[in-house]
Amino acid sequence: MRLYQKYVLPRLLESAMGTSEIEILRRDVLKGVSGVVLEIGVGPGHNLPIYRNILKLYALEPSQELINIARTRAQGLSFPVEFLKESAENISLADGSIDTVVSTWTLCSIPDPRVALKEIARVIRPGGIFIFIDHGASPHALIRAMQKILTPITKYFTGNCHMDRDIEGLIREAGFRLRTVSHFYERSKPLMFNTQGTAMH
Repeated sequence: MRLYQKYVLPRLLESAMGTSEIEILRRDVLKGVSGVVLEIGVGPGHNLPIYRNILKLYALEPSQELINIARTRAQGLSFPVEFLKESAENISLADGSIDTVVSTWTLCSIPDPRVALKEIARVIRPGGIFIFIDHGASPHALIRAMQKILTPITKYFTGNCHMDRDIEGLIREAGFRLRTVSHFYERSKPLMFNTQGTAMH
């Protein structure tokens, strides 16, 4: 499994999260990003060329293999990128130092999303914004049951993606106030229920 995680998974994520459908969603999610930005789980860096009008990006990612891929997309950008090889449960940034935190399909895979959300709340400045889109539990009983059955198996091959997490509930539980929120299924993956929105703490 370690060899899979090191050599196979980074390339799988590079392909699976780089589709045209996902690209359209990324552009919609990132259109309101500004200031000093922290991206949680930058992965292979698909978001990097999309950012506009930001001052600096802290790109947090625990996988060195994914950071290596992301660095190729960080070249020639109009803003500095600082990679942080660490987990979202322990962010090495000062309290209130970030204008916007971005999480795109990351809360579903973080080992402890509750701790990560507390850290996100800590580093956002007063009035700052948390922008997110994530896979999570469907409100439809049959699909949710299928998600619960499949997640213990598929998480080992998808970078720990939990299809059965209540993303909106976790964000609210962490004390965030939702400004906008929407829900939808991915056209090409009917089990992938997405929660997209913006929040303040």
